[in-house]
Amino acid sequence: MKTFEELGVSEEIRRAIEEMGYAYPMPVQEEVIPYLLEDGHDVVALAQTGTGKTAAFGLPLIQKTDVNDNHPQSLILCPTRELCLQIAGDLNDYSKYVDGLKVLPVYGGSSIESQIRALKSGVHIIVATPGRLLDLMERKTVSLATIRNVVMDEADEMLNMGFSEDINAILADVPQERNTLLFSATMSNEIARIAKNYLHNAKEITIGRRNEGTANVRHIVYMVHAKDKYETLKRIVDYNPKIYGIIFCRTKRETQEIADQLMQEGYNADSLHGDLSQAQRDLVMQKFRIRNLQLLVATDVAARGLDVDDLTHIINYGLPDDTESYTHRSGRTGRAGKTGTSIAIINLKERSKVRAIEKTIGKQFETGEIPTAWQICKKQLFKVIDDLEKVKVNEEEINEFMPEIYRKLDWLDKEDLIKRVVSHEFNRFFEYYRDKDEIETVSDSKKGRDKEEKGPRKAEEGYVRLHINLGKIDHFNLRGLMAMLNDNTRRRVDVGRVDLMKKFSFFEVDEKETENVLKAFRGLTWNGRKVVVEVAQENPKGGDEEEDYGKKSRKRRDRSSRRRR
Repeated sequence: MKTFEELGVSEEIRRAIEEMGYAYPMPVQEEVIPYLLEDGHDVVALAQTGTGKTAAFGLPLIQKTDVNDNHPQSLILCPTRELCLQIAGDLNDYSKYVDGLKVLPVYGGSSIESQIRALKSGVHIIVATPGRLLDLMERKTVSLATIRNVVMDEADEMLNMGFSEDINAILADVPQERNTLLFSATMSNEIARIAKNYLHNAKEITIGRRNEGTANVRHIVYMVHAKDKYETLKRIVDYNPKIYGIIFCRTKRETQEIADQLMQEGYNADSLHGDLSQAQRDLVMQKFRIRNLQLLVATDVAARGLDVDDLTHIINYGLPDDTESYTHRSGRTGRAGKTGTSIAIINLKERSKVRAIEKTIGKQFETGEIPTAWQICKKQLFKVIDDLEKVKVNEEEINEFMPEIYRKLDWLDKEDLIKRVVSHEFNRFFEYYRDKDEIETVSDSKKGRDKEEKGPRKAEEGYVRLHINLGKIDHFNLRGLMAMLNDNTRRRVDVGRVDLMKKFSFFEVDEKETENVLKAFRGLTWNGRKVVVEVAQENPKGGDEEEDYGKKSRKRRDRSSRRRR
């Protein structure tokens, strides 16, 4: 691994980036920086957002700037106001010890008069959105005649946003003798056309494979009925209590509706879409960046340029029409060596989109199993325990209150106090989920599911999977199962996964308690029906578990009917 010094980065810039925590260059920086420090080279760099692109082009631009020449020397074009400000801020940080360097962000939604005044006073590097820059050019308040370096960052996003004509007009006004660098997450036909028209003998630098999603991202798909999409979203969020992510919706209306529903139900969420004012957008994005929001519900257009570190999940509330948008969405997580998860909640009609995306990113989606109510409650319970363990105790601040608190709680023993503390946080989820039916994926309800989805599920290690002859048709639910267990076993039984089917169900128990549980259910009835619990049998030939048990249930009913006759 090379150092920044070995790449040719100057001492002043190295000093600044070392203070920022830059120890060694990232792969895209190692490839691009030496090439750009030389003169006369054009580059097409294919890399995801979050791979260190800004430093890759920013450090060479700063180093090549002549601060004594008070005219624009480098132009950076980017799709959104947010990205424009972010790049300008980074360049200012990198050039902390370069005396006299001036960087100007030029974007819509801000005073054009103040930007004109800044241009007249002299700048070296302009970071601009195409629309505002073209406006300044038409007003004759900016000249690009002295530009020697042009960078197009997130070029595919600019094209998707309809800036193609603006980019053509801007590049036509820049001297032909220049260095041009084009950054894109994907190599579309339009990107290839721009590279051919405006770059000369360009070197292509690819970080990862072409059009590939981030390597550290898992791609999971949940195929459900349309009526179950929102409940599926909630279960995914509830099963991941530490989630910090973006939920992408297709329309502004859907974005606001989903955000409103989540907020009404107590989730730490907000919306981001085109109908918000610039002040509202800035407030929402600031809250999300500092983690005052856990979930951001957004449209693709509104989220462009929002660069946030450490996202754990991207949730696609339906897939976009083009695979490039999915690549951009999923590329927002799994950065800087960390892992991330990109989830798609889809209906049957969107299966073809999944296959197209898999072909583009070179990865297959995992078929997700929707968390059961019991799994969610268990996960949330242990999240409460983890939070309690990590609470910082401020001895001095609470010391004067403790004697009275001890007196009020003195009648509670340790065990009862722990139960009350845990229940105070846990009850909200238990009350909501205890009477809820489980959500079936579309593939689970179809006989023609893929082979890999067939076959009986196996119990987790240390558990035994039991079959009970009660299902949703009998109005049997998680609450009923736990009531029967608690009322008929002498000690607490650890329950694992619970699967509620239409005519029967499965549940897992600690393997050491198997005999006790089987005995506990003998002789019980449910709404007048005899309860039968047995160890679930694996079919050595494979096959569909629900279909196999359905056949067995029909045979038992047939035998019972013949005996009655």
